[in-house]
Amino acid sequence: MLSETDRLTLLRIAREAVIAAAATHQPPPMLDLEALSPALREPRASFVTLTDADGELRGCIGGLEARLPLALDVQEHAAGSALNDPRFPPVTPNEVPTLHIEVSALTPPEPVPHRTPEELLAALHPNVDGVILRSGQRRATFLPQVWEKVPDPVRFLEMLSEKMGASHSAWRSPAVEAWRYRVEIFEES
Repeated sequence: MLSETDRLTLLRIAREAVIAAAATHQPPPMLDLEALSPALREPRASFVTLTDADGELRGCIGGLEARLPLALDVQEHAAGSALNDPRFPPVTPNEVPTLHIEVSALTPPEPVPHRTPEELLAALHPNVDGVILRSGQRRATFLPQVWEKVPDPVRFLEMLSEKMGASHSAWRSPAVEAWRYRVEIFEES
């Protein structure tokens, strides 16, 4: 678990990255990693979600594998959420003050052992597990927050299969791998 100070620091880093991205379309300034807590220097994956004043999704970018210190991962994904989510046009400077930022810090993904679709359904924890489906080179994930909008596990996995670019029933195939992870979620007040 991150401390309250670490959470506030990450939200500040994310906000500064969004401001820099929207204003200049340039990377945010370099972070002084040595000035940050050990928890923020630890490699960890994250997602940064931007919503507008109406609570509508405005951008969400993240990663599933820890490849950077958490502070840099959040910074990179905050800028990416503002500029590079293919579902939305880039955030404009005028939008930035009304955006709400949420950070999800992920645990490392673990495989969900199952032999049948029923075993997969039984192994998942709605509202707790983020889920990754993988088939060959195709891969997609839903953060645990998606359970709030799609509480039915079968529909959740059908939509995730479609997000992966496969048929809605792909999750039932023994060739599809399932992974789960947990998130530590915090947001601007």
